[in-house]
Amino acid sequence: MSTTLKERVALERIVAGAFAELTGRKEKPLRYALMDDTPVGLLGLAVGERGLCRVDFVQDEEQFLRRLLDDFGDRPVFRSDRLDAVRRELDRYFSGRSLKFDLDVDLSVVTGFSRKVLDATARIPAGRVLTYTAVAAKAGNARASRAAGNALHHNPVAIVVPCHRVLRSDGSLGGYGGGLPAKEWLLRHEGAMLL
Repeated sequence: MSTTLKERVALERIVAGAFAELTGRKEKPLRYALMDDTPVGLLGLAVGERGLCRVDFVQDEEQFLRRLLDDFGDRPVFRSDRLDAVRRELDRYFSGRSLKFDLDVDLSVVTGFSRKVLDATARIPAGRVLTYTAVAAKAGNARASRAAGNALHHNPVAIVVPCHRVLRSDGSLGGYGGGLPAKEWLLRHEGAMLL
């Protein structure tokens, strides 16, 4: 039995009201969806009032929900089919129609040096790569390449903040939260690696 939009909105209001009553907080909810038709596997997507806050490589919905609640447990979380703008942008990217994203991104869960690393990474254009050391330098500390790698490993919006464009100093791939085959596919797709 499917619910109508009106019923879903009413249910969300009830849940948000109960959440506020129980916690004393009136945080705006997160909306999430899963995207299973990508060439790099299942992605979990989440959007809050400030924009896209999560693009995650996941095995299943339960794993994604656990991650969301770890970082955003202070607000209600609803599954939603209303993430069309994010899906369209990712579809355009995966099809090669555009390798740039036009989305509001919320990195509020990331602070300090890690935030500077993600900001520097977000400026790497498609088809180009930098090393962990170069990204660390752009973030303000060239000697902190290991810390830069850790920040990239915890990037909450993979692909959109393109941590796959960061390699080891010797040119090898390094690590990637979505797995090395996904990193290699993304780099080939963008023209940063030869076939």
